[in-house]
Amino acid sequence: MTTDQLAWDRVLRLHGRIEQELGKALQRRHGLGLSEFRALGKLAATEDGVLRMQELAEAIGLNQSSVSRMVVRLEDAGLTDRDPCENDRRGVYTCITETGRKRYAETEPTYRDVLATALDKAHADPELKSVVAALRGV
Repeated sequence: MTTDQLAWDRVLRLHGRIEQELGKALQRRHGLGLSEFRALGKLAATEDGVLRMQELAEAIGLNQSSVSRMVVRLEDAGLTDRDPCENDRRGVYTCITETGRKRYAETEPTYRDVLATALDKAHADPELKSVVAALRGV
């Protein structure tokens, strides 16, 4: 295996480990999936709390059909609403609700704390130490 392959393998292992810990914590503590959390975060970060579905898909790294299913779950929970685009009948916007903003604000500290703890744990693994150090800019 080349140096690049070894490095990439370490990045993927770190990513998988962190994603799993984040996902479990968010689901267990807040009943919210990791992609749902990220979607609420992207929406909350926009000036008006609105993104086209395609923009949201690109922002969180999911395909269009996965984002559509996720947005349905968010809508069912009262965290987002959908609006058709007036200029483009195929376009649909998803909008964060006040309930969605509150839910994101409640879950964000969990995300931040679990991320820091997971990175600290990974830093103790000799094979991942350099990857974590690089991410943290150390």
